Amino acid sequence: MPDRTDKEMAAAAGPCASIPAEHMPFVRQVLDRVGDKWSMLIIAVLENGPLRYTDLQRRIPGISQRMLTHTLRQLVEDGLVTRTAYAEVPPRVEYALAPLGRGLREIVMRLIGWVTDHHAEIRSHRSRVGTVASAPRP
Repeated sequence: MPDRTDKEMAAAAGPCASIPAEHMPFVRQVLDRVGDKWSMLIIAVLENGPLRYTDLQRRIPGISQRMLTHTLRQLVEDGLVTRTAYAEVPPRVEYALAPLGRGLREIVMRLIGWVTDHHAEIRSHRSRVGTVASAPRP
């Protein structure tokens, strides 16, 4: 059987159909990066303006120093967040949403709002499925 090319593997219908097959790996990578919990929370926390690293760490419960550093680097690399270092003693660094990140912030805030509005319902479904999943299947 001949090898299928990326073009042949493109989606025939749905939201992926409009994305050229050669762009799909990059699209998946960006969705994975901006869709992770820490990226979304950083983008949400930066909604009101620039913050220093320690302020970000205080406002995002549970994030480790390593994960905050890693996620900020990725967000800066993708142009979603800016990093401004001031030549002062002691040195000061601030992070802010870049124009690209401000557009994403609206989407992130709606998603966080949706989760907040529906958390009880989702918890209820999870507990029901958890009970059913642990019961023996016929």
